[in-house]
Amino acid sequence: MNAASKKILIADDDSSVRLVLSQAFTRLGYQVRATGNATTLLKWVTDGEGDLVVTDVMMPDENVFDVLPRIRKERPKLPIIVMSAQNTLLTAVNAADAGAFEYVSKPFDLDDVTAAARRALSRPADTEASKAQARAMRDERLPLIGRSAPMQEVYRTIARLVGADLTVLILGESGTGKELVARALHELGRRRDGKFVVLNLAAVPRERVEVELFGRGEGDNGRLVEADGGTLFLDEIGDMPLDAQTRLLRVIDGTEPVINPKTGRRPNVRIIAATNRDLRGLIQQGLFREDLFFRLNVAPVRLPPLRDRAEDIPDLARTFLLRAAREGLPAKTIDQSALDRLKSYPWPGNVRELENLMRRMCALYAEELITARIVDRELQDHTPAVRSEEGPVTLSTLVERHLASHFADQPDGVPPPGLYDRVLQEIERPLIQLTLSATRGNQVRAAEILGLNRNTLRKKIQDLGVEMTRGRR
Repeated sequence: MNAASKKILIADDDSSVRLVLSQAFTRLGYQVRATGNATTLLKWVTDGEGDLVVTDVMMPDENVFDVLPRIRKERPKLPIIVMSAQNTLLTAVNAADAGAFEYVSKPFDLDDVTAAARRALSRPADTEASKAQARAMRDERLPLIGRSAPMQEVYRTIARLVGADLTVLILGESGTGKELVARALHELGRRRDGKFVVLNLAAVPRERVEVELFGRGEGDNGRLVEADGGTLFLDEIGDMPLDAQTRLLRVIDGTEPVINPKTGRRPNVRIIAATNRDLRGLIQQGLFREDLFFRLNVAPVRLPPLRDRAEDIPDLARTFLLRAAREGLPAKTIDQSALDRLKSYPWPGNVRELENLMRRMCALYAEELITARIVDRELQDHTPAVRSEEGPVTLSTLVERHLASHFADQPDGVPPPGLYDRVLQEIERPLIQLTLSATRGNQVRAAEILGLNRNTLRKKIQDLGVEMTRGRR
């Protein structure tokens, strides 16, 4: 590429930014023309000037997102690099939707901008396949992927919350990307320089939850202190024992005596919680504190299941193939018949199940092109057997479906250690709670109904954190 034959158009209302970029591109041998408004940029493009546009979003006369459709109409192959100080997920997605070649957040690294310019000016002619690949490369840099209406609503919610420091509750089925949303809220927010600390309550034995959260003292400070100045993400909050819920409520209220020994002050932590369970249903069963729910549910974010945004599946599938190739798996492409098959599948494991499927096909098949035949074979081999719809659904069927999600939820398809005990607790706790409710807290009667020794029942009530229901006086 002969740099001297290429002209770069720069648009930014900050004269210092225009100067820095103009000097950098001139040193690299490019012709440069710069302006401080969108109207002039659009005139230059309409007149046929420029081989690349580098523009800020917020201009004095117009928002560049309102101008980009006109530029794309006039010059559909003209590459555009969008810059913005409004570093939100919604801005990045809008840039991708508008057809920007690259999105750069401000303050920017000059080397990143010049490298993006080189890539833009040296790219091959567009074909449908190259457009799809370019979109996958853009999407790979986004924390969340998808342009469907349900996901646009998620992006708008995130954009409203990144500038605040509110407690957030993320609701959604397993595998919808709840941790990705939590990370986006942290990394785009005011606490981005602090730690993002994760505690998955479903993967921690119930008797260890308080220790993990609050520590033992004497140098073992727990996740709450570790997240001081940053964000604490409590995944699967619905699995938190009642005693730990009470202490967490006191933390939020500021009455729990937790001190960071390094600072001598209470930890300053933003709490983001997530669950795939019906917390209101757990409240009715006495398994979740209603006051804690209201404190966590200050700003809810609801993630749609993948089956409700099937139009996002092609972009997701291509991006996962690209990621797999970058991580050392064989590079693959996917044809339209395979994408159509993926869009018709119900995805009980949601986005995580789709990502695991794409990795598996990369690893197990020699073909470079993934077709509907390959997809059908994999979906048939890894979908739990469907029971007859005649007659009532058995408990065994429901348990099998639930257990399948434990495996589909994991990045490598394998749950963390302790699955047997966790599953037993999930069954035992509501069973004992409902039996005690039915007997109005009469443990002798409950033990008889359950077929347990009374001492065994008493120990299970204590170990499982079952809230007692008192009889009427």
